[in-house]
Order: sequence, then structure tokens, then C-alpha cells
Amino acid sequence: MEDSSLIWDDGALVTLDQRGLPHEVRELRLGTVDQIIDAIRTLAIRGAPAIGIAGAFGVVIATRAHTAGGVVDEAAVQAEADRIASARPTAVNLAWAVRRVRAHVARGADAVLAETLDMLAEDGRVNRAAATHAADLAQRLCGERPLRVLTHCNTGRLATSAFGTAIGALRVLADRGAIENVLVDETRPLLQGARLTAWELAEAGIPHRLTIDSAAAWAMATGQVDCVLVGADRITADGAVANKIGTYALALAAHRHGIPFLVVAPESTRDPGTATGADIVVEERAAAEVTGFGGVATAPAGTEAFNPAFDVTPPDLVTAVITENGVVYENGGIPERAPGAEGSGAQEDASDLARMARELYARGWMPGTAGNISVRTGDEALITGSGLSKGQLAVADMVRVRIADSAPLPGQLRKPSAETTIHTAVYRTTDADAVVHVHSPFATTLATLHGSPDARTTLRITDLELIKGLGGADPTAVDLPVFPNWRDVPRIGADIERFLRENPDAPPILCIAGHGITTWGEDLSRARDRAECLEALCELVSRTGRRHAFATPTPSLEIGST
Repeated sequence: MEDSSLIWDDGALVTLDQRGLPHEVRELRLGTVDQIIDAIRTLAIRGAPAIGIAGAFGVVIATRAHTAGGVVDEAAVQAEADRIASARPTAVNLAWAVRRVRAHVARGADAVLAETLDMLAEDGRVNRAAATHAADLAQRLCGERPLRVLTHCNTGRLATSAFGTAIGALRVLADRGAIENVLVDETRPLLQGARLTAWELAEAGIPHRLTIDSAAAWAMATGQVDCVLVGADRITADGAVANKIGTYALALAAHRHGIPFLVVAPESTRDPGTATGADIVVEERAAAEVTGFGGVATAPAGTEAFNPAFDVTPPDLVTAVITENGVVYENGGIPERAPGAEGSGAQEDASDLARMARELYARGWMPGTAGNISVRTGDEALITGSGLSKGQLAVADMVRVRIADSAPLPGQLRKPSAETTIHTAVYRTTDADAVVHVHSPFATTLATLHGSPDARTTLRITDLELIKGLGGADPTAVDLPVFPNWRDVPRIGADIERFLRENPDAPPILCIAGHGITTWGEDLSRARDRAECLEALCELVSRTGRRHAFATPTPSLEIGST
């Protein structure tokens, strides 16, 4: 079982019994649903991806058992699938995998098996991709040198089907000659770190030391750790991480000492349906796991125990979550560019967009799913996806579109923003490399008051110092175009494109009545800065009480010294 921890063999799942490792290496052959469930509950099989795939094989077994004369008893199989999915409640991969394969039950056991085997092969590819992204980020944050990495629990091929997530990243780093030493905490109470991770690292020839859980924070305090790499059992929409008990304490210590805390997991571990960590049900296990070990009591008889299997680390303590799609969540601790790197690749562009969207959401400028931002990449643009909370955007939520016709490229995971045509109109008529479209309150209010429902108006603002920050030719005055808010959004884009072609010297800002503002520049920071200046100008106009009248389609409205 060198390549995979899970093997399908003639109607049964064959795996290593992780309870006996490292001293006893024994195989389990699981041929019934009850055996699969028992193996998951007793931790003979453990690790979120591994129990997910094992659960899927359980559905294969159930489908075979409830098929007679070529007819599947779907109700019976679905009932068995429910039992499997509930075997361990915290790890989302189990429910995800069972849900994925149960959709094939009506087509028979062979169809369920084919989907499960596809999932098994996919898991290995996914793990390698996530591990490589995580290794890249660790080196980006810590430098191109041998690293001292702390890891928790077990995240290798025993916890997945192959290669591993956080341990996979250690393998990649070791192959690059970028590991000085791995500090493995024992992971009480079942010692997955001491029993399993140390065993896997020894097999891989990766230098490591074992420590007690309570020494990990001291190792960080005394400068013995450059980076923390852990896995996850569930990642909520806001970036909270449920993982083996003790993870939260490590995150607190890493945050205190300024050490990157990186979470490596497959996309299947992300749970957008769970809003925050407070919504996660944390499994509690038997007191005997704490009051004794290996069949020997270590506490007085009758001692009660608190034995949660997991804890939840809040997103503000997580430097980044990395999946096969790259960095999908970051907490502001990642530099915009790798040290010494030239330019920005697609991964960095997507990461920059996700980070800025969350920042603008926090300001109240992109409430809910409103607003969108983009960057130009040659003849294409990368834009935030449609219908997604801007406070929770991740790298995978970006969409690549053609500038020429605003159409998304084939294979995109999300729909492009509804305002894509506004962005592409700017790119086709200017040399901008970034566009920001937000609903900042003062600018949107002013545009709403002075816009027209059926024609473009102009709002002239004069004699305010912040005008210089808008990028126009005249530092003392700005003519702010206010476009009508057509229901047909491409019509707005067409109006904007026509205006910019006719007015090539127009400042890189505009408003849409009742809709929001759009600014652009040579990069995201400059486009955002112009949005900030415009919002501040409009706030000054609103707060100074200057007299003004509604604009009309023909003359402009001037706001300035009186």
C-alpha cells in the first residue's frame, strides 16, 4: 500500500488499521456497511479526505447489497448512505463524498463504483496540487532557505488517499531541499502526531523531532519555528477552520509570535453552507481516550473528562487557506508580490482581487453581493464572480472574460459579474489595467440626487484639494459624468464606451445614477485610491451644506466656492 491508503479489491475496501501504527502494521478488509462505519468511528480510518472516500466505498457496498435481479432498492441504499454520512459529524468531506456518489445509485453499483474510483484518483491529484501551492507560499513568506516547520496531527497519505495535504507540502519542500527540520507535536489524546506523522516522515526520510503538545508554543517563542502547516476537517464560508483539537492553541501562539499559520486542504473541505465557526458541531469522544492509554488507566477511576475531537480556529488567526486552486483565503499577512518576483501571475491577480474585495466589503462599499473589481491581463480581464458575498471572496471566485466581447472563457467555475460590460468598456477605450466599481454611500447618494433616468448628466466639483487625487487634467475642477441606470446593463456599458471614445481626456471616474461609482487606473491600488478620493469629495460636498440644484441632461451642475 505504498501509493494509496485505500484500495478497492473484489467487493471490499482494503486499508491499513491506523489504530495499530506504528508498531503493528495490519490490513483491514471491509466488506459491509457496518464495517465501514465502525472503521470510521473508531479511527481505524481517519483524516477528512480519507473518511470521505471510505464513506463513498461504503455506498458502493450498500448498492451491491441492495440490488437483486438488476434492480436497486434505492430507498434502502439511501438509508445506508445516511448512516454512513453521519458517522462523524465534524468532517465535511464525509457528507460531501457520500452526497456525490449517492447521486449515481439509481444507475447501479457499477456507476457508484466508477464515481468513487474517479474520486480516489482525483484525491491524489488534488492533494499534490494543494501541497505544491502551500510549499510555494511557505517559501514566499519565509524565504528561499531550509525551513523549520511545525505540524499537528496527521495529514499525510494515511489521512487522505495519497500524498497528503500539509504533510504533502512538507514532502514538496523536502524535495526542494527546503526543510531543515519538522517539529511534530504528539497530538493528544490519541497521538496521531507521534504514531502516524512521525512514521510517515521517517518513511519519507524527512528530518523531524517529536514534542509534547504543550511545548509547541515555547518552541515558537524561542525562535525554533518558521512556519506552521496544518490540515482541516471543515472550513466555513468566513475562513474559520475546524481541525484536530489543539489547532486553535497553535494558531494563537503563531499569531502572537508573527509566524505564518497555513491551512492546507482540498476544496471538498470548504463548506460554504456553514457561515461561521460558531455553526460547526464539534464531536466529543469517549472519556476513556483521556483517562487512559493503551488499555492502561492514567487517571483515578470515575474521573470525568472533557474530550472534544476538534476545535475551531477563527479566520483572523489563519494566515492563509490553500487548496488545489491555490490561496483561497488570506488574512492580510501575504505580500502582494513574492520577494524579487517580476510582475504578477494569474494566482497573484486573483489573490489581490479577493483581498481588495474583502477590504471594500469591510468599508461598506461592497455590501452583500454588490460591486465588482477587475484587472486586465492582456486581451482578457479577471473579474469578481456574480452573486457572491464580497466579504467572503476567494481566489476560486474570479472569472476570466474576453475584453473584446465581455464573454467568459470556457471552463470558468463562476458566472462573471453582471457589470462586466462596464469594465470591458473601460478597457477597450483606455489604457487602464484595473477597474473598481463600488457603492460608496456619499458618491452614490450625490449621483442619485443629480442623475437623470434617461440621459447622461454632468456634475462639476471645484475648489477642493482632493480633486488632485482623481487623475484628471485640471487639478482644480472635475466634470463627473453621471450615467442613467438602465435595466439592461450592457446598455450602460455602451453609453460609457461611447462617452470615453468621444472624451479621451475625461478623468478616470464616473457615476451611475442610483447605482454606484466606477474608477480605474494602472493598477488596483490606484483605482481604489481614486474611488477613495471621489467618495471623500462627495462627503465634503454633502457635509459643507453648499447650495446646489438638481442637474439636468443639458447643463452641468457646478459645486464649488460661492
